[in-house]
Amino acid sequence: MKIIAIYNIKGGVGKTASAVNLSYLASLDGARTLIWDLDPQGAASYYFRIKAKVKGGGQKLVEGHNELDAAIKGTDYENLDLLPADFSYRNMDLILDNVKKPTKRLNRLLEPLAEEYDFIFLDCPPSISSASESVFAAADMLLIPTIPTTLSLRTYKQILKFFKQQKYDAMKILPFFAMVDRRKQLHRLIVDNPPSFMPVKLDSSIPYASEIERMGVNRAPVGDFAANSRAAQCYKSMWEELKSLMFEA
Repeated sequence: MKIIAIYNIKGGVGKTASAVNLSYLASLDGARTLIWDLDPQGAASYYFRIKAKVKGGGQKLVEGHNELDAAIKGTDYENLDLLPADFSYRNMDLILDNVKKPTKRLNRLLEPLAEEYDFIFLDCPPSISSASESVFAAADMLLIPTIPTTLSLRTYKQILKFFKQQKYDAMKILPFFAMVDRRKQLHRLIVDNPPSFMPVKLDSSIPYASEIERMGVNRAPVGDFAANSRAAQCYKSMWEELKSLMFEA
């Protein structure tokens, strides 16, 4: 089982869209796939037409009083399940503070699912907190969608700095450029000439595209309603690249 987290301190950089589309593509490959919507806003749950509600809330899940299996819902897609968001996830830091070894808690919760799923995708809220650190510990790969702008790159550097300070494994981090608009000179400049502090990144990038915005209208991954679009093809290329990297590992 591989755990892939899509994370950034910044909001509005394409985390949820990437988590939804990559998990969908994994399921199309026949992989048993779960996406856990950890964001209390519940956007991934919304895209998959599932109510953002967990019986007993996040506290019961994290403390182990309710099994994850009982909260998992099937989606409209074969091989793809979802663990919904819950508004109580906004208190995830407080919940984790009340359990032993909080940074290892998510990993312990997910371990029993190893025989049920090949991939687990974590759609993470935009923060850096105890909950984030639990994600860092659990994930085999941390995908960082990064808009090719100065402020977004600055945020990426902050994540790298935090990993270094806390002595986390920075080899897990894989940034990629998202919401790329090649009509903008700055976007072209950064994508074509990535900064020196980004020596390792995905070659694939995701464009700024109307099809991605339409996910909210269609409540579906791009590949479901616009399979031939450039956005869908870019996500497909990214998934193929991720598979190659995981196979090499």
